Amino acid sequence: MSSPERPPSLDPVAAARWAAHGLGPASPWLHEEVAARMMDRLDFIKLKPQRWIHWEPLTGGLLAQRALQARYPKAEVWLESDQPGQALSAQTAVQARWWQMARWRGPKIQVGTPLGGQAQMIWANMLLHTSAHPQNLLKIWHKLLDTDGFLMFSCLGPDTLRELRDLYARQGWPEPAHEFTDMHDWGDMLVEAGFAEPVMDMERITLTFETPDRLLAELRELGRNLHIQRFAGLRGRRWHAQLTQLLMGLARPEEGGRLALSFEIVYGHALKPRPRAKLSAQTEIGLDQMRQMLRNGAGISDKV
Repeated sequence: MSSPERPPSLDPVAAARWAAHGLGPASPWLHEEVAARMMDRLDFIKLKPQRWIHWEPLTGGLLAQRALQARYPKAEVWLESDQPGQALSAQTAVQARWWQMARWRGPKIQVGTPLGGQAQMIWANMLLHTSAHPQNLLKIWHKLLDTDGFLMFSCLGPDTLRELRDLYARQGWPEPAHEFTDMHDWGDMLVEAGFAEPVMDMERITLTFETPDRLLAELRELGRNLHIQRFAGLRGRRWHAQLTQLLMGLARPEEGGRLALSFEIVYGHALKPRPRAKLSAQTEIGLDQMRQMLRNGAGISDKV
């Protein structure tokens, strides 16, 4: 990334338009699959959140939302979205019906972010690669987390759709998608936002499709081309026929002749550390204050 404030080729206007459009009543299959894999990583985290936020739950996965509620049955649940209507739709979809005991005995599922208290977990699945200002979003998450709370996120990495990018490049066409951020850059951005101990990893998932039409339909379910230099007009039938023919070149004999596309999935986890006590060039700290700092495990910054 040339600048941490915005992915270099993402069109913020197009990103905002897509965010307002929404994904529909169901979350994409790939998003749910990534959420399930990200959930496995929670086995290594000892902290059990008493309050957690699902950021953009329709994007993150409604099946994942239910699974997280089952994993933390006593925790407060908050659903946050830039589009309040989408958060309300997710709330309606995952909340128990009025005649079910879980509606009254379980934690209330609320829309927005908690007031007067911090969250111990923020869950943001398959979201950051569509954000026009990801560094600002990371700072918002850091502010909402309690000390020692943690962030769990996933997003698409730069090797995503490499077969389709190569195909477009050979034809001299504009890119089929904007550039995605490398996991090492995400790690740097987490530290800059105030997080500690970032853990980044990635994996590649190959999806196969029977026909070009099914491949294109799947891509439309996942999102839109947000590249700032994407083709400005509408493509015609002749171009669509040409694309369909070219997509047949993605067939793999080892996959039974099915068309294959690669997706790089980046996973991130980071903690909100205890605040460090900043020292000026000359600072006096009382003995009682020093004892309290040592008892709380607070560090002392070497910055002056």
